[in-house]
Amino acid sequence: MAKHTPQFMPNTKQIEPLRILDENGKLLRGETPPMSDDLAIYAVKTMMMGRGFDEKSFSLQRQGRLGTFAPVIGQEASTLGPALALDPKRDWIAPQYRELPALLHMGLPFESIALYRLGRQAGACIPEGVHVLPHQISLAAQIPHAVGLGWGLKLQGKDGVSMAFFGDGASSEGDFHESCNLAGVMKAPVIFLLQDNGWAISTPRAIQTATTDFAARALGYGFPGFAVDGNDLFALYAATTEAVARARAGEGPTLIESRTFRMWAHTTADDPTRYVDPKVLEQWKKKDPIERVQKYLAAKGKWNDAMTAQFKEEVAAKVEKAYEYGFNYPPSKVEEIFENVFATITPQLERQRARHIALRS
Repeated sequence: MAKHTPQFMPNTKQIEPLRILDENGKLLRGETPPMSDDLAIYAVKTMMMGRGFDEKSFSLQRQGRLGTFAPVIGQEASTLGPALALDPKRDWIAPQYRELPALLHMGLPFESIALYRLGRQAGACIPEGVHVLPHQISLAAQIPHAVGLGWGLKLQGKDGVSMAFFGDGASSEGDFHESCNLAGVMKAPVIFLLQDNGWAISTPRAIQTATTDFAARALGYGFPGFAVDGNDLFALYAATTEAVARARAGEGPTLIESRTFRMWAHTTADDPTRYVDPKVLEQWKKKDPIERVQKYLAAKGKWNDAMTAQFKEEVAAKVEKAYEYGFNYPPSKVEEIFENVFATITPQLERQRARHIALRS
């Protein structure tokens, strides 16, 4: 019997991701900036706010005044670049737990983030008009929610788009595959934003999956996938803008693989020095997503070191104010866990709450 070569064979070499801005903040040959200088300045400031908030949070956590959290440092462009392509008034974000700059862009106040990290029940209650779901700690569980949001918007005849943020580790969960399959079949207006930061906690990418390109998985579900330099704000914004346009036009979902690196720990309960090669870390620090845009703006006379120092002071003041608000906020009562689960409390929850109060009295 003759041997037949399969029509489709896996790549043995990773494809080159989309890039627009190089590590020195210069546009690659033939590329034009996909955003205005004003938007780029806004992006730099929003990414700096995310980093400043995490730096202060890390200090508080080490003092024993704050619980465990997942810092976004090193991945600011991976979260904000795609979010900038969304309209906060009609689109939605379903975050995991490392998307602080994106949440700020969508309108979530510093105070809400401080309350959440301090363990206040009110921190999980999203303010009215902010199109963001609460943080999802269960790995990949927010991806089906994003598909439900997108499909729901489509059924209502609205042109809104939903975006799910998740990591490379989450893409190995069944929730990811089931969600992609449903979104593809229904042509739901969903953007699957996969942040490949090289690690699923301490499990390296090479052990977690045999694929060379996460973006290639999209073809199996009937929609396009793109690999993008995850530290290039411009490339992420450009790729997501196209994906959003497709979704609004009724052409269905898109998978965007953002190749980045986690420059800090997975969470503050993790010790990355035990498994991250310090030489690799130093290489990625040279690709800092914030500095890349700052250099681009500096070359145009729109940014300088004095502006960096001044805005860092402004961010520090805002973060201090947010945490001061959070520390002075009334402590949560255990009974509050039954609230904000449904718009109207269900009979089952009401019985549980009554039983809980009776046991405590």
